[in-house]
Amino acid sequence: MLSLIGFATILTIVFLLIRGKITPIIALVIMPIIGAIVAGFTIGEIGEFFSDGIVSVINVVIMFIFAILFFGIMQDAGLFDPIIDKMISITHGNVITISIGSVFIAAIAQLDGSGASTFLITIPALLPLYRQMKMSPYLLLLLIGGSASIMNMIPWGGPLGRAASVLNMDVTELWRPLIPIQIIGMVFMIILAIFLGMREKRRIIQRYGSIENAIATDDGEVGLFDKKNKAKRAVTKSGIYWANVVLALVVIGVLVSGIIPAGLAFMIGVCLALPLNFRNVDDQNKSIRKHAPNALTMATIILAAGSFLGILNGTGMLDSIAEDTVKILPLFIAPYVHLIIGVLGVPFDLLLSTDAYYFALLPVAEQIGTTFGIPSISTAYAMIIGNIVGTFVSPFSPALWLALGLAGLEMGKHIRYAFFWMWGLSIVLIIIAILLGTISI
Repeated sequence: MLSLIGFATILTIVFLLIRGKITPIIALVIMPIIGAIVAGFTIGEIGEFFSDGIVSVINVVIMFIFAILFFGIMQDAGLFDPIIDKMISITHGNVITISIGSVFIAAIAQLDGSGASTFLITIPALLPLYRQMKMSPYLLLLLIGGSASIMNMIPWGGPLGRAASVLNMDVTELWRPLIPIQIIGMVFMIILAIFLGMREKRRIIQRYGSIENAIATDDGEVGLFDKKNKAKRAVTKSGIYWANVVLALVVIGVLVSGIIPAGLAFMIGVCLALPLNFRNVDDQNKSIRKHAPNALTMATIILAAGSFLGILNGTGMLDSIAEDTVKILPLFIAPYVHLIIGVLGVPFDLLLSTDAYYFALLPVAEQIGTTFGIPSISTAYAMIIGNIVGTFVSPFSPALWLALGLAGLEMGKHIRYAFFWMWGLSIVLIIIAILLGTISI
């Protein structure tokens, strides 16, 4: 019964997000509470689940608020303008080249294993370019998320660490056979970037007549890091510009190194950026007020997502869904349970958190697989490869909510835009892993 309630709750939330008829906060807060009450939990218990969920995302919220303020100030200072102009001149306004470059930049940024830092590094830098080229920001998020997901098959990434702990094996040994899959996956991401880039180019030409017209047109379409009011920028001296460059590089370097929490890094960055670019208190406050609405809007959504995760985890709905999904499979397909779950890995991203997938679903699937002679590691590979590509299509990913806030996008539209591409890629990679012998049948 708990599985049915949880399943209905999650499907309702995903449906509401995709339809885009209500703000995500309503769906993420109200539906899990209704589900928990129907499941028989008291208001007091729901309050405890809520508190646990908020604790799990509070660091992301803090980082998000100050990251938005920091990059907003940097954008006002014109930090990204030379980068945009240079990339346009290098690519000659080539949409396909920009798409391919996005894949490479995300892959490099993801080497630290943190999706949040990848989005914080890539989106503020690339989004203004996409806006100026009139390219869809949803394409940017798809390419960055897909590339980062494949690169996340690294030993210090979350999924492999969880799988290795379940199998009680060294995470590096688990990773080595996945290296060819990563390489092939990145090749397919480049192919996908070329294909989607060509499609995007056709759309732009169809709407604006030519790429040159698109670049020259100001149609008022702006995101979080807009390029309006250039005349009002406080920074005009090259010395201050280069000071901003150094400050941004130092903050990003600290972010990647992990010396201090990301939230503290951006908090310090904001405190240094404000007096550097604005000489009086009124201008500093105006800058904060300018970017605060965007930061606070998405911060509330991340807090709502924390409530959503806390309640579904605390009630046991996610674990129950994972365990019962395997139990109800017909006996004749039990020997192929690892392949079935692997193929359904990306859809599972819409239903299960990463912890539930690896700590609840993997042990049960591994036990069934060994009964039919399937090696435990083969089951793990099928589930990892099938699921990891869809990491940043899932409403259970706090980093994705961060990315959506940075780009000013909606979860439902992102799911519609990226889901089937990522699912198709995961199935292709599973087939390749079977052909390579990484996954046993």
